[in-house]
Formats: sequence, structure tokens, C-alpha cells
Amino acid sequence: MEGPAGPARAPRPGEAAQMVREQYTTITEGTQIERPENQAVYKIGIYGWRKRCLYLFVLLLLIILLVNFALTIWILRVMWFSPVGMGHLHVTADGLRLEGESEFLFPLYVKEIRSREDSSLLLQSTQNVTMNARNTEGEVTGRLKVGPQMVEVQSQQFQIHSKDGKPLFTVDEEKVMVGTDKLRVTGPEGALFEHSVETPLVRPDPLQDLRLESPTRSLSMDAPKGVHIQAPAGKIEALTQMDILLQSSDGTLMLDAETVCLPELALGSHGPVGSSPGLYEVCACPDGKLYLSVASVGTTCHEHSHLCL
Repeated sequence: MEGPAGPARAPRPGEAAQMVREQYTTITEGTQIERPENQAVYKIGIYGWRKRCLYLFVLLLLIILLVNFALTIWILRVMWFSPVGMGHLHVTADGLRLEGESEFLFPLYVKEIRSREDSSLLLQSTQNVTMNARNTEGEVTGRLKVGPQMVEVQSQQFQIHSKDGKPLFTVDEEKVMVGTDKLRVTGPEGALFEHSVETPLVRPDPLQDLRLESPTRSLSMDAPKGVHIQAPAGKIEALTQMDILLQSSDGTLMLDAETVCLPELALGSHGPVGSSPGLYEVCACPDGKLYLSVASVGTTCHEHSHLCL
């Protein structure tokens, strides 16, 4: 005879889940679940030749990067780049400073060029050196061209000043002015002037002759207060093919010398009775022509007046 049954105990949550799992396993034992055939498998990523090409491309980019970096370092080394400039070219607060010799293949536009305090400035070219000055519109207002055969200056006015700022030589369209105290011409042919020359004094070097000549035209010397010709240690000669004219409008023509010699004056053929041999008087025609007549007690000029014809 069985005794009375004991009190029943409720299963715990974990025990309930274990019982359900065992029951599911028991039920599904021996059963087969059909799976779909030819199931597609999708792979994520790059595989095969694409992966190899990608690696090759990345390697090529890396090589190019290294070559560019090496070339950059080489250029910086060869060109002498530094924080203050490049090689002999230095950047300063006043502009650019260039040491040594430099060669420019194209035009150079600058405001000012100057050398060091202890050296000179040399501009050299195999053809010519040309310096232009332009206005705001780009037009050339002044040009200095140094060529193999001549120096050409194109400007409205050309000036040369001394170190004190005194103008020594000035040229413009109207005149040429020399501001020095003395202008010396040392050429064997002298100086040739196609037009007039204005100067207070003309004199040669010591022990040299002064010669004023006009081969095909006339020579004129004008001065408002007189023309003074002096040869302290020599003589003065005036040679001409035609006439020499000495004219004074308001004054007197005076020949002041110990001896006045006129060797080529016309001479009367013979004098009157009672004339003194070897003595002559100077006669003047109405037109100013001079001739000689044998001297006598009275004048004999009228006897040889036919020389005035």
C-alpha cells in the first residue's frame, strides 16, 4: 500500500529550458532536413589578377614618390637653396643681392642696379647692351645702346654730371653745352663745326699754332665788345684767296707798330722833276685802294690816279 504522495516542486526556469531542449532533440533525432542544392557563395574583397594589378600600381606610385623626393633633394642641393635665397642670389629687405657673375638670357626689368662698395659694376654682352626707360603706358622714353661699333643714346636730353652734381656736358635738340672750364681737342685735324660756335676764348696748347680755317666758305668772328687777337711769342697770318675786309662802323682802324710793311702795293712808274729817289708816299683811292707814288715837295698822288681805275 502506497503511502501518501509528497508535495510537488515547480521546475526552475533553467531546468524548464533544459527539458525543452532535450524534448526537441529527442523529437528531431533521426530526421533529415533537406538543404537547397547549388547554393551561391559570395566572396567579399579583390582576388586574383585584380589584386596583383592593384599591388603593382601601389608599388609603382611608391617608386615615383621616392624618385620625385630624390630629385627634389638633388635640385635643392644643386641650386643651393637656403632660407635667405638661392645660391649667390640672396633676398634682402632692400631687394635682391647677387654675388659673382650672372648671365641673363631674356630681358631684365629692374628699378636700380648697383654694385658692391668695394667693386665695380660690369655689364657685358657678345652683341650689345641696351637699357630702356619706359613710361606708365609702356612706351620707350629713353634708350642707351652700347654696340660693337658705336654707343647710341636716344632721349630728349643727355647730361653728364660731375661727382658734385655740376653739369659737364649737356645735349638736346637745340644746343650742346660744355660746362667745364676748358675744352681740349687733341686730334691732328682739329675740330670741325658745321655751324656757329660760341666761346669766350680759343687758344692752342703751348708751343703749338692756332689755326682757324674755312676751306669752302667764309669765316666770321663776332663779339659785342670786340675781338682780341694776340700772339705774344709769334706772328699772326691772315690768308685768303679773295679779299680781306677790315671795317669799323663807328671807330678808327689803327695799325700801331714800329714798321708797317705793304710790299705788294702798286707803284707809280716814275716821279716828277725834283722828286726824292727811294721815298714814296701812300695814296688812297676813293674806294679805299692804296698805291705808292714817288715823294716830292708836294703830293704826287694825282699824277698816278689812273691806278684807281
